[in-house]
Amino acid sequence: MSCRVNFASEEGALRFSILITLLLTLLGVFFGLLADSLTLLFDAFYELIDVVMTGLALLVARLIAASTSGALASRRLSERFSMGFWHLEPMVLGVNGLMLMGAAAYGLYHAVESLLHGGRQLSFDYALIFAAVSLTLECTAMMVVKRAHRRIGSEFLALDVKSWQMSAWITMAYIVAFGFGHAAQGSALEWLTPYIDPLALGIVCAAVLPMPIGTVRRALADIFLVTPADLKKHVDDVARASVQRYGFASYRANVARVGRGRQIELYFLVSRDWPAKALAEWDRIRDEISDAIGEDTPDRWLMIVFTTDPEWTE
Repeated sequence: MSCRVNFASEEGALRFSILITLLLTLLGVFFGLLADSLTLLFDAFYELIDVVMTGLALLVARLIAASTSGALASRRLSERFSMGFWHLEPMVLGVNGLMLMGAAAYGLYHAVESLLHGGRQLSFDYALIFAAVSLTLECTAMMVVKRAHRRIGSEFLALDVKSWQMSAWITMAYIVAFGFGHAAQGSALEWLTPYIDPLALGIVCAAVLPMPIGTVRRALADIFLVTPADLKKHVDDVARASVQRYGFASYRANVARVGRGRQIELYFLVSRDWPAKALAEWDRIRDEISDAIGEDTPDRWLMIVFTTDPEWTE
């Protein structure tokens, strides 16, 4: 059995991201204790949160893939979860964003508290070593996940890329701050060195605190089934064209986005005076409407109903 990991797949990229994050967490704790740095320990805590949430993202991605694969295990899942697992994706994304914001707010609080109490001394040599190693690993992980995201277009990978970008910017800020502290030792500016660690932490936390807001906002929109305007317009255009083409009386469209899933319901009102049609003819019309809507992927949930009862289209 091969143990190779396909970095171009969503699951492979997430697995790789988890491994790198775990390594950074361990290195952050080790060097944070050596350097006596609150900043590095916070960085390790931040990475630990990312490990847990990326693990959840991987689990949800596997469930979604399994439920749409058509395999035997998929059929068993479908019996229990007939509406699929798309609804889990925005939940995980929302919780992830909120936890990252909470960690940043917590770090900002401790940074301010440390500054008010005179700061803290740390070993800049150990801190700089960790920052250099960390930046190398973060940039590597970001490039791998970004390449996979370009191929797949996964929201989980998009958030992971953003997380690695945030981590890389944080580490670069650490390098600047710790480099200044190392250079200031033995100089007239040495009195500033106790404040560098909490000041760097505070600036970084204040900068990253609002970054997940967009992800949380979109996740909440998906959870509350807010209709995406672009998809609704496209479905309405197709439905109106179908009404004109086939002579339907009217239609009603229900559209929602749930994570990577697209849920579309179309109800067409047909005149009671229409001549009877064979079921195969109705299936042909349904297929034509489906083709016009497009994006016929396992992540699209489409229902098209023809009815003579106006209540279905009100």
